[in-house]
Amino acid sequence: MTRTRFHQGLDELKQRLLIMGGMAEQAVDRAIHAYGTRDVELCKKVLEDEKAINASEREIDEIAVDLLAMQQPMAVDLRFLFSVIKINADLERVGDQAVNIAERVIDLAKSPVADLPVDIARMASIAAAMVHQSLQAFIEENAELAQQVLERDDIVDGMNREAFESLTRVMQNDPTLTRQALDALIVTRNLERVADHATNIAEDVIFWVRGADVRHHGVS
Repeated sequence: MTRTRFHQGLDELKQRLLIMGGMAEQAVDRAIHAYGTRDVELCKKVLEDEKAINASEREIDEIAVDLLAMQQPMAVDLRFLFSVIKINADLERVGDQAVNIAERVIDLAKSPVADLPVDIARMASIAAAMVHQSLQAFIEENAELAQQVLERDDIVDGMNREAFESLTRVMQNDPTLTRQALDALIVTRNLERVADHATNIAEDVIFWVRGADVRHHGVS
């Protein structure tokens, strides 16, 4: 494989990953919209689309491995390929979290609507924005933008802790709302995991662009 074909392969890989990112973002948006409206049909769409996300993950991994095997990449290209493989896995898991949320909505649809002390819409907005911003940082090769994603992770973590405390009190004080509160608790946990995956993506962007390992607040 010539260097020209190799770099064409890198460009194709980047475009495929961005398509994968759009699919994962759409899955989360649909799942959260379904939570707010109890739209079971929309939940079924999220479950169906998981197959396409899984297939895309496999295809991207295969392309990345082929590129690694056919060339001896320079340091920055090697970091790019490693980062793509990791980002790809995180995007697939973002899709998994959307599926989990959709499954909770299907369960919630069987119960009466309850006014719960948790702002899932705001939490979802922040988590989804983190995914979008981390992908934007990847497109722009922008480590500063990726760093901003890392700084927002604590916000979602704090909201998840608050949700756990308030929803646990609901279950203790009114056992008739246990099912709704438990489903909401699972949704907040999945949103926290979406934010974690966005953080992982941002860390990989920083590693690719700067060659710096910032996982677990590490310094390179």
